[in-house]
Amino acid sequence: MTRIFETPLYPYRRAADQDAATPARHRVIVVGAGPIGLAAAIDLAQQGVEVLVLDDNDKVSWGSRAICFAKRPLEILDRLGCGQPMVDKGVVWNLGKVFFGERKVYEFNLLPEGGHRRPAFINLQQYYLEQYLYERLVEIQQAGAPVELRGRNKVLSVDAQEDGVTLEVETPDGPYTMQADWLIACDGAGSPIRGMMGLDFVGRVFEDNFLIADVVMENDFPTERWFWFDPPFNRGQSALLHKQPDNVWRIDLQLGWDIDRDAAVKPENVLPRLRAMLGDEVQIELEWVSVYTFQCRRMEKFRHGRVLFAGDSAHQVSPFGARGANSGLQDTDNLCWKLKLVIDGAAPDSLLDSYDSERVQGADENILNSTRSTDFITPKSEISRVFRDAVLDLSEAYDFARPLVNSGRLSVPCVHDGSPLNTPDALPGAPARSRPGAPCADAPLGDGFLLDRLGNAFTLMTIDADAPEQVTAGGVTAKRLALSAGGDPGGALAERYLGTAKAGVYLIRPDQIVAGRWPAYDETTIQAALRRAIGRDA
Repeated sequence: MTRIFETPLYPYRRAADQDAATPARHRVIVVGAGPIGLAAAIDLAQQGVEVLVLDDNDKVSWGSRAICFAKRPLEILDRLGCGQPMVDKGVVWNLGKVFFGERKVYEFNLLPEGGHRRPAFINLQQYYLEQYLYERLVEIQQAGAPVELRGRNKVLSVDAQEDGVTLEVETPDGPYTMQADWLIACDGAGSPIRGMMGLDFVGRVFEDNFLIADVVMENDFPTERWFWFDPPFNRGQSALLHKQPDNVWRIDLQLGWDIDRDAAVKPENVLPRLRAMLGDEVQIELEWVSVYTFQCRRMEKFRHGRVLFAGDSAHQVSPFGARGANSGLQDTDNLCWKLKLVIDGAAPDSLLDSYDSERVQGADENILNSTRSTDFITPKSEISRVFRDAVLDLSEAYDFARPLVNSGRLSVPCVHDGSPLNTPDALPGAPARSRPGAPCADAPLGDGFLLDRLGNAFTLMTIDADAPEQVTAGGVTAKRLALSAGGDPGGALAERYLGTAKAGVYLIRPDQIVAGRWPAYDETTIQAALRRAIGRDA
């Protein structure tokens, strides 16, 4: 059977730029056609920004790689036009179980409340996400969106100037040169662009290795996340099991630091480990095997003039907690509306500095959580191990110990407290979860869900409050979304946005993050908040 990652989707074709007498200039060039690069290209093209994607490959990634996609990134993918295929194909799960030795010590539910369109998590191989993003890119391209993807176009050099970027690109027909007003580097953890610019990561590399395997098998394991500490089949180490579509299962086995990495991935060494875990009677087919080392690192800055870094090219975390691709999609969601406004002249160039500050904050939060998870999973001293094992023992019987167990704090969106784009909170009694800087929580509206109504533009959301149909400031308009708490009989809208307040007015950014909130509409106040949200009065 031919698998999707074996089939070229965007094979090399000679472009007109290669025959141009002078280097062609593009508005935005994205380097990297992985999930983050494709998401950035779709987001910009849907807003009418001309964008070119370059990749030295011509097909989706081999192996499942990122597999856990959280609720917030699924909501972002909805606005890009491919959230539903993800959920339709993916394995939906909310329940996780933690084992210590041979016994289950406790379980947890990641989405205990209702009233959300999307689940807490789905499991789906990264190559499917890349396929759906590619298909969406082709769909909007055929509808007239200004986007192009060039396979087997490898960037050889980058020269960043004050007013743009010059790139030399290698192809099967030889090299050519082009220019861009803006360059978005989404070229992965090993980012050649980062290296060409003499930039590096700062952070921590953990002295441990994990075997990661995609295994094709049929069994009756439930659709849950299972994590073992010190299991009988991998004593002194840990293990993780996740179900994916097509009877593919993700298995992670801790190996320790001093290993032969080449030998560890050989089938004759992998299969005995898997059979010890799954049983000799289980029929196993290996789809993909790799060994990885934990790294929790980031660039000092994500913006370098006209070059912007996103996803793994900007930051790395350990895979426990599903923070890699999920965080990268939040990077592009934060970046693209800001870049669009700057390109249009509706916002100052300095608005892009808020991309750097907000997403560096997000990366630091992910790195902190990922580092704590890694330290708990792989204790570096005997005292640390004794403490961890005591916590696991206590968690079986006592609720207070369960929050201390850290098998990977699963990805949740960052709240940008202190962002220069926020207007100070002015809605007494409203819940903290919807304060300025927080991503909007979904809620049922009778005829659909709130996030679908918000879309991807500035919105003035009123709940039982009067306001005009739109407000304009600094050349940017926020259109009104008029709601009533009575429109949600379940009370989720009131609970998540009003609390004890009787009414509320919210200014929502295009990335569905709250910019400000008030008990009533005041034109001068809202206009000032809108100007602040586009970086004019920050």
